[in-house]
Amino acid sequence: MKWRNFIIGAGIGIAAAYLLRNQLKSSSYLSSEKALQIVKKEFKKKGPIDGSWIYTVPEDYTVNDLTHKIYRTGVTRTVEDKLEQYEAIVEAETGILLEINQIA
Repeated sequence: MKWRNFIIGAGIGIAAAYLLRNQLKSSSYLSSEKALQIVKKEFKKKGPIDGSWIYTVPEDYTVNDLTHKIYRTGVTRTVEDKLEQYEAIVEAETGILLEINQIA
């Protein structure tokens, strides 16, 4: 009886490891935290930032008939006592900044 339980447990463990490995391989996207770090690093080159945000679920974004998976991020900073807000589009697989727009 003990060997049977051991074999069943080992089989379940191997199956779970196989499924988890396939899941990790299929999600080749950067984490949303990493994407936000990339954006913040670029903005900090021009001065301090006050705040930032990111939508954590990648979405489809089409540029020149090419569809990318992207993260939408935002950065807020104060320049000469004026609040500036920006939205940045980050490619989810590579971390390349595709677009930056000033919102306010």
